[in-house]
Amino acid sequence: MEKNVGKILGLKCRETGRKYEKKPIHVCEMSFAPLEVDYNYEEIKKTISRKSIENGPLSMWRYADLLPLDGEPVTGLNTGFTPLIRAKNLEEALGAKEIYIKDDTVCRPTLSFKDRVVSIATSKAVEFGFDTVSCASTGNLANSVSAHAAIAKLDCFIFIPADLETGKVVGTSVYNPVVVGINGNYDQVNRLCSEVGDVYNWAFANINIRPFYAEGSKTLYFEVIEQLGWKPPDHIIAPAAGGSLVTKMAKARREFEMMNLIEDGGHTRIHVAQADGCAPIVNALKEGSPFFKPVKPNTIAKSLAIGNPADGIYAIETVKESGGYGESASDDEIIKAMKLLASTEGIFTETAGGVTLAATKKLIESGRISRDESIVVLITGNGMKTIEAFNGHLSAPHIIDPRLKSFTQLMETI
Repeated sequence: MEKNVGKILGLKCRETGRKYEKKPIHVCEMSFAPLEVDYNYEEIKKTISRKSIENGPLSMWRYADLLPLDGEPVTGLNTGFTPLIRAKNLEEALGAKEIYIKDDTVCRPTLSFKDRVVSIATSKAVEFGFDTVSCASTGNLANSVSAHAAIAKLDCFIFIPADLETGKVVGTSVYNPVVVGINGNYDQVNRLCSEVGDVYNWAFANINIRPFYAEGSKTLYFEVIEQLGWKPPDHIIAPAAGGSLVTKMAKARREFEMMNLIEDGGHTRIHVAQADGCAPIVNALKEGSPFFKPVKPNTIAKSLAIGNPADGIYAIETVKESGGYGESASDDEIIKAMKLLASTEGIFTETAGGVTLAATKKLIESGRISRDESIVVLITGNGMKTIEAFNGHLSAPHIIDPRLKSFTQLMETI
């Protein structure tokens, strides 16, 4: 991979366009709006092509020209380029013609799409000279930051709600970070991290490193377009917690068009999925409002339980501009969708994936998504992280004696 020297101009305010140096900051001092990476696209155009990408590594780093590192990544070398699966059994179940599953349940190293953003955050933290990385998390980010910190030999502090699923606590603690459980929800955890960041000179993935970190989400859609033969789908459905993933789908499409990697034709509608118990973005879309009302989360989909999403306003704007919509799912619908994906395509998703598939089903049934158009469903995390969600929802094993007669008797009852 070539270095991106000269390809990153700095940061800029999303609202005013005010320019900033390339440093670990995330908010405009004038408008208080978020900052994002300012690329030198004319310079990037000189080297990027379909061929250069196809000849790149089988990871997210095949798109290095459009990612915000100055040098080589220090972690996540095998992250990304996950399968895009034609879901024929699911098509039959939902009565749709063309459905694909973007399967980040196998994203390395911690089995969620967060490895994409964290590989950038960790590498950027090293470039900036930090010796400690940290984050506020609903689970997947905690897993990923801990793992990538271990690889990069950085100290690590993780802040999580105290009631997080056991799988995600274990999947964080095994990498030996300092884990701090907070008696409160994610929004309270995040607020505390902002205060800690004012005192300790650490790289917080989703605070002072956020402009760089968020760019990793683009690689999901970069891969989808390439895996579809350099053709964007008609619809893409993304789960929303903080809302950044939704906004980066649109940015990825724009960048590929600017780089002449896809023709400026066709149209992708971006749809957002949230849980009924934490749906500020979906609620705003259904109300026709450009603003969301913060909520107190109450859902089994804890990885999406962010009641005051940092990029909520921009996610709403992105969905509206694309002509997409939003849907939410109840806890029961989430479980049913997780079972449906497992029983049709053999993919075990965490609760966030259940939300996304349940929302997709509703969007198809309501006519918001045509049954004859191409649909990509983003499945962003592995089901082994949230096994508690199935308590009381699966049949217990049949227990028999170790004799053929016992099995024969069992078969008579099945």
